[in-house]
Amino acid sequence: MNYENLLISIEEKIATVTINRPTKLNALNKATISDLSKAIKLLAKNDDVRVIVLTGSGEKAFVAGADISEFANYTIVEGAQLAAEGQESLFDFIENLKKPVIAAVNGFALGGGLELAMACHFRIASDNAKMGLPEVTLGLIPGYGGTQRLPQLVGKGRAMEMIMTAAMVTAEEAKQFGLVNHVVSQAELLSFTNIIAKKIIKNAPYAISKAIKAINANYKDGKDGFETEIKSFGKCFGTQDFKEGTTAFLEKRKAEFTGK
Repeated sequence: MNYENLLISIEEKIATVTINRPTKLNALNKATISDLSKAIKLLAKNDDVRVIVLTGSGEKAFVAGADISEFANYTIVEGAQLAAEGQESLFDFIENLKKPVIAAVNGFALGGGLELAMACHFRIASDNAKMGLPEVTLGLIPGYGGTQRLPQLVGKGRAMEMIMTAAMVTAEEAKQFGLVNHVVSQAELLSFTNIIAKKIIKNAPYAISKAIKAINANYKDGKDGFETEIKSFGKCFGTQDFKEGTTAFLEKRKAEFTGK
């Protein structure tokens, strides 16, 4: 499938999704959000894909925010609908995806761009990356989950400061805050991310999907994370991967997992 604003490649069970609007610093417009939603839903069903890496084209930006020109004249109802549709179709969908999604943050990740990165399961940044939620400078607040996910990652006080001041943080600051896991040079970003992706691929896909679900449950209202963990742990015992993993361990060989 061809996309207006995306480049997609699949190699060694890793799908790399590149947001490709370099002249707009990869800003998120409706078409790009739609493309991303469709692409990630297809990759979720693709048995040849175990890990998804999300990045931006060029060296300047991962995603430098939303396309403000699209919603500058929106009403209250239209603004709420914009946020609701975007969260459901893309941001929440990524967060709850059974396959790991890693954000490889190259350059600016601002506003909706940082919210997109935070929806991924974890983040790796290039040393020139800068991140922030500047929505209050437009008379807005983050609308794609930023007020919820940023405090989960960096703590309430730091999130309050970042959102209220609209300040950007450097890649190293983001690492200190827990917003990103690793900082590497721009030249190493994708290769380093792929090394981590390959480590994930060696492990049982079903178990990874259940780990994602259990971890996420801790952050959802009305969900008991411990209960989700217990049920998910139990379900793993009914898989071929569990039998393969334990047999391989006892036979002192590497396991060959199928995801079944």
